Amino acid sequence: MALLPKGWSISRHILPIAAFVGLLVAIYLMLSGQPDRTLDDPAEKPAHAAGALADAPRVAGSGVVEPSSELVSIGTSLSGLVTDVMVRPGDYVTRGQPLFMVDDRAQRARLEESRAAVAQAEAAIAEAVSASETAGRQLALYRQVEDAAAVSRAEVIRAEGDAAAARSRLSVARAQLEAAQAAASSARTDLARLTVRAPIGGEILAVNIRPGEFVQAGGAQGGNAEAYIEMGETRPLSVRVDIDEDEAIRLETGAAAIVNPRGAADRKVEAKFVRVEPLVVPKRSLTNSASERVDVRVVQVLYELPPTDGLFRVGQQIDAFIPARKAAPGPVAAKAKAGQ
Repeated sequence: MALLPKGWSISRHILPIAAFVGLLVAIYLMLSGQPDRTLDDPAEKPAHAAGALADAPRVAGSGVVEPSSELVSIGTSLSGLVTDVMVRPGDYVTRGQPLFMVDDRAQRARLEESRAAVAQAEAAIAEAVSASETAGRQLALYRQVEDAAAVSRAEVIRAEGDAAAARSRLSVARAQLEAAQAAASSARTDLARLTVRAPIGGEILAVNIRPGEFVQAGGAQGGNAEAYIEMGETRPLSVRVDIDEDEAIRLETGAAAIVNPRGAADRKVEAKFVRVEPLVVPKRSLTNSASERVDVRVVQVLYELPPTDGLFRVGQQIDAFIPARKAAPGPVAAKAKAGQ
């Protein structure tokens, strides 16, 4: 071609040069696009055992902080509209202290009706007593007359009937009084139940109702429904540690645990052993490990936390390290020891 230098061709000169330039560009792009592989210190120190457990056999587990009384979900025994909420999250209440109130106008009306029925029954009793006494005196007077001709047999029979009727009315009035008193007692009981009170002393952890909302007897309905109020004894706090079932046999029951909040591996405390739950349950709190098995079952162990000035809070995840039980000698080692 006229544009090319003399002796040059596209296939023998231009294409090899273009290929070489493309190769250089590709190498440059590959080198400049390499990720930064410099190593930095992690932002958070991973959980690790410390102290005497650092080089000793141990069992590790994850868990959750909870009240020492366990979490108490407050409901209501009667449905209705909430008229007043007397507590806020963070309040510390005593047993029997009012938490919230449900509309009580219907129960107050029932109580007034029952009181009126009681008063009516008492008046009926007074009237029946008076009639019974009058009929009794009239009958006694007739029976005291010695002259049979002075009082006819019909008048005596009528007086006896009046006395029996008066006694019957008195029995009915007394039964009505008992029924009215029972209705009044039931109304007073329902009226008291509309004020929901704390079943234990403890801290209010969550309040999920507001005045004007409707509450259902038996607690919130639905799979994702929240309890109306959640509370528990937080002095002291406890931790519920999940130990995988294949590690549970190594657990030293009764030993203290070294516990730290998730994300604060250097803030460790010693927790006191409380108990081991007798039921092995499916694991619910996952550790996000790549080897996590969602079908694993765990033994739950409870420990009591010491006062920590806000280091632990209810619902917070923790890591725990517990001493492992000393391994018993195997049969071969036991025979060898016996032969020495």
